[in-house]
Amino acid sequence: MSSSSVFSTVRSFSLLVFVFFFLSPAFASESDHKYQPDDPITLWVNKVGPYNNPQETYNYYSLPFCHPGINPAHKWGGLGEVLGGNELIDSHIDIKFQKNVDKSTICQLELDEAKVGQFKDAIENSYWFEFFVDDLPLWGFVGELHPGKNSDNGKHVLYTHKNIVIKYNKDQIIHVNLTQESPKPLEAGRILDMTYSIKWIPTNITFARRFDVYLDYPFFEHQIHWFSVFNSFMMVIFLTGLVSMILMRTLRNDYAKYAREDDDLETLERDVSEESGWKLVHGDVFRSPRNLVLLSAIVGTGAQLALLVLLVILLAIVGTLYVGRGAIVTTFILCYAFTSFISGYVSGGMYSRNGGKSWIKSMILTASLFPFLCFGIGFILNTIAIFYGSLAAIPFGTMVIVFVIWAFISFPLALLGTVVGRNWSGAPNNPCRVKTIPRPIPEKKWYLTPSVVSMMGGLLPFGSIFIEMYFVFTSFWNYKVYYVYGFMLLVFMILIIVTVCVTIVGTYFLLNAENYHWQWTSFFSAASTAVYVYLYSVYYYYVKTKMSGFFQTSFYFGYTLMFCLGLGILCGAVGYLGSNLFVRRIYRNIKCD
Repeated sequence: MSSSSVFSTVRSFSLLVFVFFFLSPAFASESDHKYQPDDPITLWVNKVGPYNNPQETYNYYSLPFCHPGINPAHKWGGLGEVLGGNELIDSHIDIKFQKNVDKSTICQLELDEAKVGQFKDAIENSYWFEFFVDDLPLWGFVGELHPGKNSDNGKHVLYTHKNIVIKYNKDQIIHVNLTQESPKPLEAGRILDMTYSIKWIPTNITFARRFDVYLDYPFFEHQIHWFSVFNSFMMVIFLTGLVSMILMRTLRNDYAKYAREDDDLETLERDVSEESGWKLVHGDVFRSPRNLVLLSAIVGTGAQLALLVLLVILLAIVGTLYVGRGAIVTTFILCYAFTSFISGYVSGGMYSRNGGKSWIKSMILTASLFPFLCFGIGFILNTIAIFYGSLAAIPFGTMVIVFVIWAFISFPLALLGTVVGRNWSGAPNNPCRVKTIPRPIPEKKWYLTPSVVSMMGGLLPFGSIFIEMYFVFTSFWNYKVYYVYGFMLLVFMILIIVTVCVTIVGTYFLLNAENYHWQWTSFFSAASTAVYVYLYSVYYYYVKTKMSGFFQTSFYFGYTLMFCLGLGILCGAVGYLGSNLFVRRIYRNIKCD
């Protein structure tokens, strides 16, 4: 690709960024959340589904509730909201600011056999629904099951009255609450009056604190959460001490013995005959690894994901992203696109330093590896969601938007990063010259083989994030709002440090065993953390949740696989980069002739 075409791509990308960030607010119509007396308030209905299966959600009107009529208004809150399976529809229920409603009829629901069957099935599966008022959620159950009833008549009851309490501070809505009353038995031929009431109550709570009621402080700020962070911090101190005091002491002794020039002939011959370990493989340790294109691509992607996670956590801390529907997902996608330069830069530089020639192939693989892995998993899950008619199915238009973001932002930035990486950091700078004939690798004990080192390397990093994984899984799969991103930032930094330390120790053991294939081993040693996280997810599914059915099971393990792939690539890249710095550091101070 010529330089003119590269700069043309950059100019087009810059124009797109300008339009996206500076012109889009001109077309925005977000409410300021301020109302005058008797201003209309919209009650948005969202979704309904089995309570124990969080991702198995359907359109609210998939059940035969009172329908607002033909072509009701829809509210689109952004990319993340659509990907999260939200579809807000105007209920046309008459609500006015500060105006109480004692009891008013929504509609008269005439039951037939089909409607009764739908409601009974929903009640037996504990269907819940979600509404929104001024971007504040309300939840409720469709009905109730009376297990004491011997006959089917009267066993299933449907809630017919919705009592909504709205608290306000001056001209802003602070809190909403929904209680349901008047349970009626489901019988074909009956006509049920579906009613609602509205009560407005003033409060002194400020608008900035209105979301606090949805945050589970006792759960997330439990003593065990603090203890887990402290325990992980002590692990960091132990590992860094191990690396600095034991490992570096051994290396210092090796340096001293290797660098002596005034020994007599007998001592020198004894030292040469006793010399073994990492010094003997100096002519092979910088040999280009197998599948260099793939390793460069995943290390570059992992470096990007590490920066991406750090950036999203910081934005979540500063911007309280947990408040907005789908804000985290939207932020993640956009930040991924704009950090693609890092993956190209790291991958291009690494590939060029190791003598790679097919840099276009490397660039394309770097730009498309992780997105296409996620797309493959997402395509399977989307097919299942479409078959079930679930809101979890991603609309075609949303797919196009995601593809456009990748094609016109992520891909050009990865290309630019590859070009810059090749030219700025692509020159070979190995401390030792690579020998022409590879040195044979001696057989060692089983615990020094690359496969064992790789699997053992992920244990301590997994131990450092084990408790935080429980809180993350619980928040995602059990209707809790995760807001303690300060904890997540600490745990993420601890994970990085522990991963680097453990991988360095594993690499040193491998080199001492005269095995110079440390590149892939260091990657897999760190990436195996994701294997333990996935195994933990299997335990969590069967022990901590009540999920059931093919739909929810496939979504649970599909999303978890997507998460673990990203975690494995991230940790593997961090482990490789840490080991690479370590290997270059120790061989820089020895005689490589």
